[in-house]
Amino acid sequence: MKEQETHNKYMRAALALAKKARLAEESPIGCVLVHNGVIIARGYNLRQSRQDVTLHAELMAIRKACRKLSSWRLEDCDLYVTLEPCYMCAGAIIQARIRHVYFGAADPKAGAVISKNHLFDLDHNHHVEYTGGIMETECSEILTDFFRDLRAKKKVRPESAI
Repeated sequence: MKEQETHNKYMRAALALAKKARLAEESPIGCVLVHNGVIIARGYNLRQSRQDVTLHAELMAIRKACRKLSSWRLEDCDLYVTLEPCYMCAGAIIQARIRHVYFGAADPKAGAVISKNHLFDLDHNHHVEYTGGIMETECSEILTDFFRDLRAKKKVRPESAI
């Protein structure tokens, strides 16, 4: 399988999780962690429904991968996520020693990899490689549609039915 086809395969799996998050009325962000060519962990946002700021897609997947591998060191793992990681997730990725992060859409408001900061480029005990723009259009569209629909719902107030 060509390298780009491989990246698209894993990003499609992350997008399926983003769709699951959207159905749960969460920000549609999905993530998979890959070890030796196999998806070993999945995650999607649950922070709104569970009212827990740490329940980002990346952190959910990292926790599951640590349990699966019985180690907090995920050095031989690659992470695929539909949206550029935020500061919290980027920090966890560095601490987990993840090898490479592939993300779909950039996050101009909170992205810590290329948009607001370049955390992976700073001097740390572990260097994380990264690649953005994997299936960028699809990853951007699901977010754009979700927030457009959310704004439309907020404009329609229950009292307007009276």
